[in-house]
Amino acid sequence: MNLNLIEYPDREALAMDLADLLASELSSALRLADRVSMAVPGGTTPGPIFEGLSGVNLDWDRVDILLTDERWVPESSDRSNTALLRRSLLTGQAAAANLVPMYLERQTPEQALAELTSGIEAVLPLSVLLLGMGADMHTASLFPGADLLHDALQDHAPVVMPMRAGGASEPRVTLTAPVLKGAMSTHIVITGSEKRAALDRARSLDNPLQAPICAVLKGATIHWAD
Repeated sequence: MNLNLIEYPDREALAMDLADLLASELSSALRLADRVSMAVPGGTTPGPIFEGLSGVNLDWDRVDILLTDERWVPESSDRSNTALLRRSLLTGQAAAANLVPMYLERQTPEQALAELTSGIEAVLPLSVLLLGMGADMHTASLFPGADLLHDALQDHAPVVMPMRAGGASEPRVTLTAPVLKGAMSTHIVITGSEKRAALDRARSLDNPLQAPICAVLKGATIHWAD
C-alpha cells in the first residue's frame, strides 16, 4: 500500500504546518459551499494543531465541527473529548463554529443514536477529516476486536455506531468507515516511533479487522513527527 507520508523535523513544525493546511482547505471549501464540516479526533496529540487553527480568521460561523468519536461520559468528566475540544479548538476565532454533538445525556449510547445520527447526517459529507491512530492501529473508536467493528467497516454501515472494546474503558460512539472514507480531504496525524512502527505494521497487514486504520489510508495524507 503506497502512502502519502509527510515527515516533519519535530512536533512543533508538524502542528504549525498542519494547522495552516487545514485552515487552507477549510477556506477553499467555504468558497464553494454555504457550510462546511470538519471532523477531528479527541486526545492530546492534536492540541497544538487546534491551538494554531483556532486563531485563523475564517468564516467559522459557517463551519460545523464534530468529533470522530466520543467516550460515553458527560462533559464534566475529565475523559470527555467534547470538553477537551471546547477548550482546545472552539476558542478564539473558532468559538463561532457550530459543534455537532457526539454525546447526549442518556444512560447508554443506544438511547441517543437516532438523535446523534440526525445531527451528523445533516453535515455530511465531511469537507475535512483529521484522524489520529493508536499504537494498536485503531482510529476513531474503531478498535481491533471491538464488538461491532465488522459492522462499522461495512459500506452500508450507519453513520454513527456504539462501540465497546477491551482497550476502551467505557462505551464509545464512533463515525463509521463509510463516513470517514467519504470525506473530501483526509489527514492522519501520528507522533513517536511506536506509532510509526504501528503504521508500518498496519500497511503490512492491510486488513481493517486487524488494523482498522487501513480502512482510511487510501487517499489520506499522513503527518508524522518523532
